[in-house]
Amino acid sequence: MYKKTHLRNGIPFVSEELSHTHSACMGIWVKAGSRFESPEINGISHFLEHMFFKGTSSRSQKDIAFEIDSLGGDLNAFTSKETTTFYIKVLDEYMERAFDLLSDIFLNSTFPEDEMEREKMIVLEEIRMVEDTPDDYIHDLFSEFTWRGNSLGQKILGTDETVRSFRKETLLSYIDRHYHAGKIVVSAAGNFDRERLEGALNETLGQIEEKAQGNSLVKPLFHPGVRIHEKDHAEVHLLLGTEGIEQSSELRYCILLLNSIIGSGVSSRLFQKIREQRGLAYNVYSFVSSYFDTGLFGVYVGTSP
Repeated sequence: MYKKTHLRNGIPFVSEELSHTHSACMGIWVKAGSRFESPEINGISHFLEHMFFKGTSSRSQKDIAFEIDSLGGDLNAFTSKETTTFYIKVLDEYMERAFDLLSDIFLNSTFPEDEMEREKMIVLEEIRMVEDTPDDYIHDLFSEFTWRGNSLGQKILGTDETVRSFRKETLLSYIDRHYHAGKIVVSAAGNFDRERLEGALNETLGQIEEKAQGNSLVKPLFHPGVRIHEKDHAEVHLLLGTEGIEQSSELRYCILLLNSIIGSGVSSRLFQKIREQRGLAYNVYSFVSSYFDTGLFGVYVGTSP
């Protein structure tokens, strides 16, 4: 069974010891995503996630890459609209080394300016890749339209203009505002010693200062309507959606069950009727996106014009 404790600075530590496994995984969750960005720095949460892997005061970018591969582990991160997450997974015998690597990246990254310029070009290519992948891009267009006027509608990757404008001081200022004890949760699961790991966490992440939370989020209005984006593709991509529920809603399990019935698996009604019985589409599904105070429920299909 999982256990929730707190580090000495108040950071929640949620863990579950699974002694029958031979691996362990640890994650650091930060309340920092595109929803917390002003339009001028849209995309900085995601860009910063990339930059954490570009070297620390004791490890170069290459050192980090070679070390995780030498452990046979997985070290990565991802950014959403409301959080940024860093995680590592290794065989249980390497958990201490994994913790040292992940905590070093999180606490001691140096954000070299020459690496920043190279990473800008990489992120710009990532933006172009999404724009050339219509079944991904349609979700950005849908969010921009339905949540317009609110930062929840902003793209996670940012724009060409905002990404090119980032400077080292911009990153450090954003870290100062968002990477503090009141916005961090640590989790771990697998075969590890909980007390030993919590002790190590208190000596590292437990030293991060607490700061004022700042302005609270403003619940966005859901804007109904139709948006058409024309581009030369072989298929038409359609997304139909409505306002859903927030993460903590008592109905969250109900909507997940509804999603399973309608379109989240190969036995769902959408998949069976549209793909298997009629052969009208290769990709069709329903989805649920839940946020702190609202959500989306939608259906996607890609088909011939």
